[in-house]
Amino acid sequence: MSLVVYAASCLFGMAALLLCQKPHVALRDPLTASTCAAIVLGGLCFFCSAPVTLEAVNDFTGIPNFGAPMTYSVISAYSASLLILLLNWRGGPADGIRLWSVRIAAVYSLLIAAIITLFSLADAPVERLRDLDTYYANTPYMREMIVLYLVGHGACMITMCYVCLRWSREVTGILRTGLQLIMVGLAADVVGFECAKFTAVVARWTGHDLDVLSTDVAPQVTSLGALICSAGFVLPRLLPAAQVQWSSLSDYRALAPLWAELQNVPTAPKPAPPRWQLPRGRLYYRELRILDALLALQSRCDGRIRESAYRQAKAQGSTPGEADFVAAAAMVVDAAHQAGQLPPPDFPDSGGASRLHTAVFSETSELVRLSEALANSPVVRAAREGAKRATRS
Repeated sequence: MSLVVYAASCLFGMAALLLCQKPHVALRDPLTASTCAAIVLGGLCFFCSAPVTLEAVNDFTGIPNFGAPMTYSVISAYSASLLILLLNWRGGPADGIRLWSVRIAAVYSLLIAAIITLFSLADAPVERLRDLDTYYANTPYMREMIVLYLVGHGACMITMCYVCLRWSREVTGILRTGLQLIMVGLAADVVGFECAKFTAVVARWTGHDLDVLSTDVAPQVTSLGALICSAGFVLPRLLPAAQVQWSSLSDYRALAPLWAELQNVPTAPKPAPPRWQLPRGRLYYRELRILDALLALQSRCDGRIRESAYRQAKAQGSTPGEADFVAAAAMVVDAAHQAGQLPPPDFPDSGGASRLHTAVFSETSELVRLSEALANSPVVRAAREGAKRATRS
């Protein structure tokens, strides 16, 4: 059991690190701060409930079962953090969110105080690491403490289910998917934790033994439910950023043929990019260098190459738009092979056709189309061979 809950705790911690890569910036955003707080407290719940942790806490304090009110208090704080997170996620007037957050924090603070007070009044001398809820189900004050934390956590789960269900009917896309995942996780928690625990406790009240529901079923199901629930909160925050990085990686690779053609073109020196970068940053530096190289080739662009390539592309069935990129790519290839010549060749006036308008390629998608034309067009390959022969001669 300890291995399962420790693994869940580590996953929660990893999710928090992904969301809070720059703490001094992220924590200024109430949504990010509340998300990180909820995830950290969720991981702490699993860490505290592990039998190994409970035994260590009991030995350290010298109080049998001291880990129980500690764990129940963390569970209650986790419940409050989930409600506050849902408030910030749903949005609305800032004053209203702040007021309800204070109310929720106050209610669950009183709940935690009651849990600690009841434990201090109870007589629980026998250490129980896995079955405390059922072992002390009939013990005065311990009984009330157990019921109180279950009611507090259950109220949070049911309230969140209701809010998420109503909200999911108003939204679409990734947000709705996130809400549906949250509801699945909450349902697993309600059925696998709340119902299992209450059933086992009530069975003890009536003289029956269903401890297996509390000791074996509840921890496994609640671990799965909490992870699904956390995925629902994190997915709408991380997926758009992940999609941007994935798209940037695709564009970065698509620009490789164009960069390979231009990387030896002399340009003004630029600061070296950071060694470790996400795909979006790598794409930015590659685009910047490509545009610098294209700008440096302006004076070497031969409009005759462009016009000839355009006619050939059209003759091969390209659309006017495709032919424009093929023609530009052919002119770039020819100019790149002349980059080492000094001074630039004196081409006849082509009425502006010799100009390589870098502004046209300021968008990533335009540079990608230019790179694809450069890599795939037989017209551009012929222009490259012609440029090589001209350079050798």
